[in-house]
Formats: sequence, structure tokens, C-alpha cells
Amino acid sequence: MKVVMTLLVRDEEDILQANLDFHLAHGVDFFIITDNLSVDGTRDIIQSYVRRGLAVCINESEDNYAQAVWVTRMARMAASRYGADWVINSDADEFWIGAGWYKDIKQCLLSVSPEAACLSVSRSNFIPVDEVGAGFFADRMTLRETVSLNTEGQPLPPKVCHRGYADIDVEQGNHAVARGGMSMSAALGPLMILHYPVRSYRQFENKIVKGGAAYARNTELPIQVGATWRNLYKTWQQGGLRARYREMVPSSAKVQQRAAAGELLYDDTVARTLRSIETADAAARA
Repeated sequence: MKVVMTLLVRDEEDILQANLDFHLAHGVDFFIITDNLSVDGTRDIIQSYVRRGLAVCINESEDNYAQAVWVTRMARMAASRYGADWVINSDADEFWIGAGWYKDIKQCLLSVSPEAACLSVSRSNFIPVDEVGAGFFADRMTLRETVSLNTEGQPLPPKVCHRGYADIDVEQGNHAVARGGMSMSAALGPLMILHYPVRSYRQFENKIVKGGAAYARNTELPIQVGATWRNLYKTWQQGGLRARYREMVPSSAKVQQRAAAGELLYDDTVARTLRSIETADAAARA
């Protein structure tokens, strides 16, 4: 079985290498990455994996966040050019892993019924812990929610992964897929997504400002698509984004209250995985 992951990235230098290494350790074989106008170290990170034969990079210069178009292009390439049996369309802040005892992704997909062509996978948010975001995100952010909401207070929608099809269409947001104009039914999958959407104020503001402006330039998408980003972009325009961010960072008392209620769980899976990779690499170099 070959598992290919697609990634659409923009200014993700704080998390991208961790994402790639984590997924390589958990069963992903190859990455197709679209870089959309990054100005930080993201492109250098991508190229290091391209040189190792683990990834291919597409440079996308449009600035209208046509995510469905760009991800569909990658998902079709995964099947037609790279022989993917399964395709995972991910974001840099999403870490896919087997549910339950955190199994290998490939092992989980091998257990899926042959009749299931598309899987629905839930996301669980890690909560931000400060405004500055000093230090490695996975070491700082070790509390995740048992049930997550988006910034509009609505249930966080799941993502989907699918078998490799050269005629697949991926909808905006990677929440659904279709073939031949017909939406594909998604079975519940034996996977989950560890989600780190808000890691520092600087990262959060950059994401909202650039993403919100890009959505505003896209005249083809209905106004309700991307509502979360659009609304936060308006908040930034009105000067209220930093205050909104501070509301997202819970006090120590609130953390204790939520943990006691079973709403927060300690989870250092990403940090532990990356430490084990570093240990193995060090041993191999010795």
C-alpha cells in the first residue's frame, strides 16, 4: 500500500518539518506540497524533502485561496502520477494518526473495508498556552480537547481521506470529496487528527490576515465558505484580533476546571514521536 499526503502551505516554518517527520514515522510514503507565496523558511524546508526524494513541490502564485482547485490538483496527481492507494489531504497543523492506541496510519488503512472509498476523520484541538509562543509548539501545547469547536462556537468539522482516484474532486476545506459530480459517502475511519491551529499570536495573525484577504479576493466562492477566516479577518480590520486571541488562552484555573470535567486531556504524542526520531537519527550517525 502507498499512502500519499497532500499539503497546502503558507508560512508554516514553525510546524512543517515536524509535520513531515511525524507522518513519515507513522506510515506516509510521499508528500505533494503546494507552497502558496510563503515568505519565511517554508520553501527551504520543503526543498530539503524534495532532495531526499520524499516530496514534490508545486509553487502556486495566485493569492485567492482557491484551495479546492489546488488540493484537487494534488490529489489527482497522487493517484495518476505517484500511484497512491490512499490520499490524505492535510494542513500543516494537522497530525494524522491511528485512533485508539495511536497506531500506524498504513496499518489502520489496511483494516478498512474494500467497500469504503472515503473516510471521515475527526479533529481534536490543542489549546494555546501563551501569546508569545516561545519554544517548540509540541513541547508547550500538550492539552487537547475531547470535543473541539471552531472560533465561531460550532462543532469542528471532520476532514476526509480517500482512495486514490485520478478523477477525484476535493471540496474547499478538505471536508468532502466527489467523483463525476457526485459526493462520496464517508465511512467513519480508524484515524484521528491532532490539530494545532493556534500556536502563537504572531502565527495566528499572519494566518488570518493573509488567508482572510485571499478569501476576500476570491469572487467565485460563496460568501459563507471560509466564514471562520472571513469573520476573524473583519475582527483584525477592526483592531480586535489580539483581544480575541487572548480570549482563546485559558487561565490556569480554567484549565484545571476543564481538565476535571474531562474536557481536556494530556497528550504529548507529537513531541514523543519527534524525540524518538531524533534519538534514532543520532544513533544512526554515531
